[in-house]
Amino acid sequence: MKIYFAPLEGITGYIYRNAYEAVYGGIDKYFAPFISPSDKCPMTNKERKDILPENNSGINLVPQLLTCKAEHFNEALDELKDLGYKEVNLNIGCPSGTVCAKGKGAGFLRDTDTLKDFLEDIYNHADKQDMSISVKTRLGYSDPDEFYELMEIFNEFPLSELIIHTRIKEDMYKGEPRLDYYSYAIDNAKFPLVYNGNIFTAGDYSNYCIRLNHELESVMLGRGLIADPSLPQSLQGGDIKFDYKKFWELHDLVYHEYQKVIFPDINTLYRMKELWSYWKVNFDNSDRVFRRIVKAKKYNDYESVINDLK
Repeated sequence: MKIYFAPLEGITGYIYRNAYEAVYGGIDKYFAPFISPSDKCPMTNKERKDILPENNSGINLVPQLLTCKAEHFNEALDELKDLGYKEVNLNIGCPSGTVCAKGKGAGFLRDTDTLKDFLEDIYNHADKQDMSISVKTRLGYSDPDEFYELMEIFNEFPLSELIIHTRIKEDMYKGEPRLDYYSYAIDNAKFPLVYNGNIFTAGDYSNYCIRLNHELESVMLGRGLIADPSLPQSLQGGDIKFDYKKFWELHDLVYHEYQKVIFPDINTLYRMKELWSYWKVNFDNSDRVFRRIVKAKKYNDYESVINDLK
């Protein structure tokens, strides 16, 4: 089984990726939070820092691009090639309202004619540059039946992989995955597929395989992997007990690396609090624990809570 680490904006930057790889490993591909190229530049300095090879040594990183303009995509692809990358990922699955309002992310799924022209432009360019492009999509914008037309379009192009989040834009991250449509993709796709959506335990994975009557050979994990960093190991060998020793090793590594590059205290703590919104489920009295962490304004306050938990 191949396991991919989904991009979560503000969470899975290079500090978290490197820390996770050092403590747990077992990830076949990490996907960087999206780069949004514009008329001004293919990527900002902050975006470039996150994907610089020297900040991602020893991990298999795939940069992700979020745009609805082929010229912007191609300019960013050229710069990523110069940095040594061989593959990029197109994000047409982000359900954020501000993103979709600009026709990007899942908002692009509403205009299939423009999407088709866009794909033709970027794949022609990628072929000349000897670059691969994978696509991360949702089933559609407002109706999952939109997926049938999308699959016809995708099948016209040499996708290296299609990562399918089994919801529509309007679902956001709520509701059950729409597995019937993934089953349709299994039967009709001309390229490798990657399943994404609602895998939080090894039991979830097994259940989806049973319902699909198909072994999911590649999965992308996001929220479930943040909440339980040992999830990939569970998927590979059955449910395992949450390893608090490894968890605290990950926590401390991320925390201390953030302290080196983010100032003042409150900004580092904001990042840690976002992680704790996922991590808290692994602790008794999770809401009480999280409330104490949220109240922390200085490192000493935060570390006092953490020492009590340890």
